[in-house]
Amino acid sequence: MTERFASALDLASRRRPSQPVLCRRPHAIIDQAKAFIGTFPGEVLYAVKCNDDAIVLAALAQAGLRTFDVASLGEMATVAAAVEDAQLYFMHPVKPPEAIAAAYSRFGVRCFALDHPDELAKIRSVLGRIDDLELMVRVAVPTGTAVCELGGKFGAPLDMAASLLREAAEGGARPGLTFHVGSQCMSPGAYANAVRIAAQAARQAGVRPWAIDVGGGFPSAYVGLSPQPLADYVAEVLQAMAAAGLSGVALRAEPGRALAASGASALVRVELRKEDALYLNDGVYGTLAELTFPELVLPTRLVRPFGPHSQEDRDFRFFGPTCDSLDAAEGPFRLPSDIRTGDWIEVGQVGAYGVVLSTGFNGLETATAVTLDDPPLLPLPGHVVSSVPTSARADRPRRVA
Repeated sequence: MTERFASALDLASRRRPSQPVLCRRPHAIIDQAKAFIGTFPGEVLYAVKCNDDAIVLAALAQAGLRTFDVASLGEMATVAAAVEDAQLYFMHPVKPPEAIAAAYSRFGVRCFALDHPDELAKIRSVLGRIDDLELMVRVAVPTGTAVCELGGKFGAPLDMAASLLREAAEGGARPGLTFHVGSQCMSPGAYANAVRIAAQAARQAGVRPWAIDVGGGFPSAYVGLSPQPLADYVAEVLQAMAAAGLSGVALRAEPGRALAASGASALVRVELRKEDALYLNDGVYGTLAELTFPELVLPTRLVRPFGPHSQEDRDFRFFGPTCDSLDAAEGPFRLPSDIRTGDWIEVGQVGAYGVVLSTGFNGLETATAVTLDDPPLLPLPGHVVSSVPTSARADRPRRVA
């Protein structure tokens, strides 16, 4: 059982940690999941790739979520161990034959995604039948409004998607369509456009889809990025469905970031200050993995248990603890101007991808985990990003998630 603290300040006061600490807030995940389930008029599949922590999965189950988007046998085993009555959907478009067989026989999976004729042939060859399956054809859609574009790797062109949908239906499967508009999508209209493309594939195939899965990409709040309410995204999807004559078709979504981001923060220590540069004991190879995306500026606050701090703030850059020059983030991160070596900083919104992308690179310790009871650390309203040139953001190499 993990240790429990009232807040990051309480944690720093009592433990004075020398290593980074992952601060879980399962209550925040429960709140986010309940809100999403209550707003989205269809089945909500949590994207396990975002954060597969057993604490997160248990919190989602407590919120009433029982359906999960999985991409591997490892994720299936993790979910099955954490949520007794979980229903799994294998939404990775390219799967090893052994994984297809085990998903079907060991984990009861009956829904598989695909985006190529050879993948359909593989599923049919492995299972010997498709008439008891849902086959979700992933169609390529534009992803220009997302922080992380995902369109280059998966998604069948329109003609191929129509052909795959038709072949799946003729083989006796329940055919459906899915897509992904990209991670941290800031435009509700991107979902409506994707629905229109999916509907075009269905018309071209002459097949009424069993389900439309609008994928993930639903955003969370970051410094300078304040997404519109989920209800606006839902409204765009429903209007596009109605216009395409698809009202009544089963609707699904695969949120990850939108449910998990606020569920954790990181408590890190300043090991050295050089003017506006703060060298931390965690970075992009640890729980701060999403700092590889310059557009995602994580909220921060100074945690100094003993003594006052300056009321004047300034912008800082972060450098992680490894010897890799890519272990850095321009921010800017707004913190008290007198921050110094030995201070702690709480970094919010690391619940999405911060756990699953953390490594032991350079032999550094990964973060220990505790539970906090206070509200999540979110960006302050009106907090904007300033002073980082667009060229610097565009030119910096970054990990693709």
